[in-house]
Amino acid sequence: MSYLKEKKRVVVKLGTSTLTHRTGRLNIRRVENLVKNLADLQNAGHELILVSSGAIGLGMSKLGLAEKPKDTPAKQACAAVGQCELMYLYDKLFGEYSLKVAQMLLTKYILLEDRKQNVQNALEEIIGYGVIPVVNENDVVAIDELELEVGENDSLAATVAALAKADLLIIMSDIDGLYDSDPRKNPDAKLIPVVEEINDDIRRLAGGAGTQLGTGGMATKVRAAEIAAANGIDMIIVNGKNPDNLYRLFENGDLGTLFKSKGEK
Repeated sequence: MSYLKEKKRVVVKLGTSTLTHRTGRLNIRRVENLVKNLADLQNAGHELILVSSGAIGLGMSKLGLAEKPKDTPAKQACAAVGQCELMYLYDKLFGEYSLKVAQMLLTKYILLEDRKQNVQNALEEIIGYGVIPVVNENDVVAIDELELEVGENDSLAATVAALAKADLLIIMSDIDGLYDSDPRKNPDAKLIPVVEEINDDIRRLAGGAGTQLGTGGMATKVRAAEIAAANGIDMIIVNGKNPDNLYRLFENGDLGTLFKSKGEK
């Protein structure tokens, strides 16, 4: 997969489990290393777009909550507090490498057919200035996903990749990729390195919830891969616990699961 070096516009989705400890507090060392890797990719000529979870988890920590709230208004409050913390963090860390970031908060209504051109225009302009867009679901006002607990930042990342006409979508999660059985239950489960086509067998392999702090699971990632593939975009799931996996991915390509696209944008 050395051809990944040629992928210019890259959307990277960072899950809550990648950014935080199990306590909900920020994993400082990992985030600092992630930003270093991402900054280096941007400096190498790639155009990065980040789709970042973590606002609710960071808000919980800031508000001193030990468990994720069950009621929607409390989740909204966590998201509002945490989003400030999240952008402050990215602005500070990327700033250390002389890179700028911009916040984009989206809802499914903004992404409707008659409105999405506004998002595309904004993305192109921001990227044209050499700025890294940081995209998140606007959980303060878009409560549908909060109430349904569907972990839609995976699909959001794929939708943003399609809008941005990206060349590659990378989902950084707490798992190495798609396995032929659940690796948490079967120690002999084997990683599937390449998925040529998403069919019912692949969909059956996906399922189950994510971590306590995150809301996604493999099912949402396979759905994201379907959206990406339909728009001619390759997608890779890679373990985000080791930020250097980003380097490995672009240098060797021998990790994670690659979902191949249909080849047309």
